Amino acid sequence: MNKLYSLSILLFTAPLLVLSPTSNHLSKAGNKADTVIHSEGNPIIRHKYTADPAAMVYNNTVYLFTGHDEAPVKQASYRMHNWLCFSSTDMVTWTEHNIPLSTKDFAWASDDAWAGQVIPRNGKFYWYVAISHGAIHGKAIGVAVADKPEGPYKDARGSALITNDMTTETKISWDDIDPTVFIDDDGQAYLMWGNTLCYWAKLKANMTELDGSIHTISTLPHYTEAPWLSKRNGWYYLSYAYEFPEKTAYAMSKSITGPWEYKGILNEIAGNSNTNHHAIIDFKGKSYFVYHNGALTPDNGSFHRSVCIDYLYYNPDGTIKRIVMSSEGVKPVK
Repeated sequence: MNKLYSLSILLFTAPLLVLSPTSNHLSKAGNKADTVIHSEGNPIIRHKYTADPAAMVYNNTVYLFTGHDEAPVKQASYRMHNWLCFSSTDMVTWTEHNIPLSTKDFAWASDDAWAGQVIPRNGKFYWYVAISHGAIHGKAIGVAVADKPEGPYKDARGSALITNDMTTETKISWDDIDPTVFIDDDGQAYLMWGNTLCYWAKLKANMTELDGSIHTISTLPHYTEAPWLSKRNGWYYLSYAYEFPEKTAYAMSKSITGPWEYKGILNEIAGNSNTNHHAIIDFKGKSYFVYHNGALTPDNGSFHRSVCIDYLYYNPDGTIKRIVMSSEGVKPVK
């Protein structure tokens, strides 16, 4: 999720889909019934706008957590009040669950349900989200907790985990956004976040407190926001939104604390969207790149975004091949 920019007119880098998100089974806050969605290509969700995807694999199921763009038609601003959750066992048929978390669930916050990520630990599920603070100027990071991946979630602290007055290296009020969370093989948890500057800190085992000081990474070329941490075959990967309008780039390291070596562009500008927010997962023998574009609304795509999924491939040396954005998307996993 990015700061409020005026809408730029962009050329598509993916096929245009001129669709309106309509459905006979639109979910509303408070609904108890789950909705089953069979996606046929990208975007995978078409009955409502979804943005800033984070994905988690748990018990042979992929859980997709997204923001929810609700800006009125032709209004060039982000209007986001709750987060959404979908799950799938084959990457094509998705179950939409009841709204699991809202900005109203954080008594200290005002609004703006920006990007976040869920991670399991000790039988609980922790959701780190960016949100506007009601009393302290600027964006903040909160953490919610649930007993099930699909929620419902509740505020785990009763206060923000990260506030704007804790990060003073930049002068902007929205630098504390886009948290990604990662638990290393030794059990140490890490939180990474930030716009303009990339921050990171260790988390205590309770997942609701920082363990030590906040650090910065200043060696990522053209870092904008939306970091994502992953690990494969001894390599740590830090992918992030690059420049604005945003592409996705990545760096690699043999240590999660760096140094990070920049490796290049991973994803180009994502069709009619100024922002480029992503997740990387492995599921049943394949790797996936989850992202959003603006394909469902050509005249307002940056503020009416939609989640897409394409394959991700590694080279023999561990580097990642460029993502090929497609309208076909991915095939069902058997």
